Amino acid sequence: MRPSLLFIFLFFCAALTANPARALDKVNPYICPTTATGSGLDCFLEAVPQTYTMCRQIKSIEILEYGIDAAQEGVNGAKTESCVDKHKLLIVRPYQAALRESAQNKEIVVSLRKLYDFWLDSLAKLVPTQGEANATYKLRVDTPYASFAEQIGAIRALAAAPVKPAAKPVSKAKKSSP
Repeated sequence: MRPSLLFIFLFFCAALTANPARALDKVNPYICPTTATGSGLDCFLEAVPQTYTMCRQIKSIEILEYGIDAAQEGVNGAKTESCVDKHKLLIVRPYQAALRESAQNKEIVVSLRKLYDFWLDSLAKLVPTQGEANATYKLRVDTPYASFAEQIGAIRALAAAPVKPAAKPVSKAKKSSP
């Protein structure tokens, strides 16, 4: 076999046998600092509170700069909006990888979707309401962490549980008459 054809053949063999978890090799370590090259599930579960924290801190800076009532006036909220938009894009790969990896367990898939929807909702609620007290706002934006931890813990428990083998259909034995 010619060397170039051998190389191409070996390349395709390696690609076919590659570990699917390695599909995340190019995930931004900014959102998955400890699991950037791990499984999609691990990266996604790490990215949810990580990205929420980053945008919450940016909103806190805007509140410090402009005050809680003026934090959304004009372009004052642009940094937070940019953060949310950026992280919505960055989390797509880990989220899709987590869904693919968990496709065989519908319960995990449903839990991942629920966590993702809650994350999106929490990001949308970073904007302070008009007249909201600073202490009330801080309490409100810290509340999602408990739900993140609870949902992530439940997903990790589901993923760690042994996979139940498919039930074999019970065949009815024919009774033989004597």
